[in-house]
Amino acid sequence: MDRVSRTLRAADMSRYASAFASRTTVRTRLPLDFSAASLRIVDRVVDGLRQGAGDPVDVAPVLQELGAYVGEVLVRQARARWVDFDDMTSELFRQPVGVRTSDGQAWNPLGKVVNRFELGSGESAHELFLLVPRPPKPLPLSQGAAGRRVAAA
Repeated sequence: MDRVSRTLRAADMSRYASAFASRTTVRTRLPLDFSAASLRIVDRVVDGLRQGAGDPVDVAPVLQELGAYVGEVLVRQARARWVDFDDMTSELFRQPVGVRTSDGQAWNPLGKVVNRFELGSGESAHELFLLVPRPPKPLPLSQGAAGRRVAAA
């Protein structure tokens, strides 16, 4: 299947994914809440598209929106950021945008969704999330005996 539009830009992806999630949640009542668990729903939706698809070109826009949603989950949950891929990375991933984590790694959520559609359950948006490094959560602070804030053990 031909990959999605080269007109996607990193600067627009959060808004694009949020609009898709809002529209889809209202229309289908799927709980697209940008949680890691919601990525299992994305995997099942792609499986359904795969089962009922006639021409793959017909589902390309939906796959693009689902991929944007997956990327936005990574942005919100793993503190990644949307990036425009350079020509070499774009050719490698066959996508114009992706996300980059704080350790510098580039990830391809749009491509992961397309791969799920093309290749089946061996590809998973939820499993992608599990592979992406997430910064540790800060320890809660508590009041020490002298009134100083100290990290909880």
